[in-house]
Amino acid sequence: MSLFRQPLFRLLAINLAIGLSAAVLLLGGLFALNPDGLRDLILADRSPATAAGLLLFGFLVTFGSVAMGTAVMSIGYGDSGGGKRRTIGHGTADPRAARASSRSINLS
Repeated sequence: MSLFRQPLFRLLAINLAIGLSAAVLLLGGLFALNPDGLRDLILADRSPATAAGLLLFGFLVTFGSVAMGTAVMSIGYGDSGGGKRRTIGHGTADPRAARASSRSINLS
């Protein structure tokens, strides 16, 4: 059985690719815009490939992790069919219902 046939791994792989694409676009944008001379500083180094590679690696880890974490955290907030929202744990996904139930609790 292929690993990508499992929905969770497919979800993580797709969102990892999105995060990696965003990281590459951000690095390209930083080199294109040259904010505060960042491109000039990197290219003036003895080994600019190492500096750019380390910066890219940091962006890849950060944006890939954020994209995958966001995907995992939003699994329960999808539309489960019929227009109803899924619940997370034992609570409800409707914030109005949560506020109404918290008002009915008497803490005295």
